[in-house]
Amino acid sequence: MRNATAEDAHARWCPGARPAGGPGNVSGRRYNPGMDWKLELVFVPVSDVDRAKAFYVDQVGFNADYDQQVNDKLRFVQLTPPGSACSIAIGTGLIDMVPGTLRNLQTVVADVEAARAQLVERGVDASDVDVQPWGSFVTFADPDGNTWALQQLPAR
Repeated sequence: MRNATAEDAHARWCPGARPAGGPGNVSGRRYNPGMDWKLELVFVPVSDVDRAKAFYVDQVGFNADYDQQVNDKLRFVQLTPPGSACSIAIGTGLIDMVPGTLRNLQTVVADVEAARAQLVERGVDASDVDVQPWGSFVTFADPDGNTWALQQLPAR
């Protein structure tokens, strides 16, 4: 009888998990298929924090959750789209990306026509609705040029 190995234990406790060396294996670690990985915060590079905060809150309709000037070189602002579990962070001293280089952040909305109307009413330059088999889309950019897409999922 052979001794049980870590792979035997993993196979027993994680049925359906991928074998070592296959997809899902990063640096020798295996991911537990029952563990959630929740995206909570995306950093958006902006050149003017106050202008960006006003755009996202007053024009796009995000909630202003947090705004803290930690010191002269560090400011953290957290903003959350309505109904979203994921927020964005803007500020100074947070990231080294060039402002305006983040592309194609996507949110899902129940009614893309209504969302577009809300954006346009608040002065956002939003695209016309683009209807595709996989959903209907509206795009817009923040004052720095970071781009967003709103998607309405197709009826199922």
